[in-house]
Amino acid sequence: MPLIAMWIVDIIHWAGVVAGAFAFLHSLTQRADAYTAADRKTKPIWMAITGGSTAAMALFGFYGPGMIFWLAGLVASLVYIVDVRPKLIEVQRGGHNW
Repeated sequence: MPLIAMWIVDIIHWAGVVAGAFAFLHSLTQRADAYTAADRKTKPIWMAITGGSTAAMALFGFYGPGMIFWLAGLVASLVYIVDVRPKLIEVQRGGHNW
């Protein structure tokens, strides 16, 4: 594999790990009652999902035999970032779009 391709693969790999760490830290700092108010799973479940996904992305590479685990970790982290996080923010701000 050419050197530039290896750099690109490494950047993608570590960008996924950073996204997972962000999702885990965000889930860690939110109030537990906000998850039930947002009609999402509980705080411990989301902490386990985002923590496990971050660990999977850190342990398995973007390019290689463990890529399926890396990809599953990325999907789990992105679900939290794209779906759960906005709902938690909305619930904690008390905003309603009526």
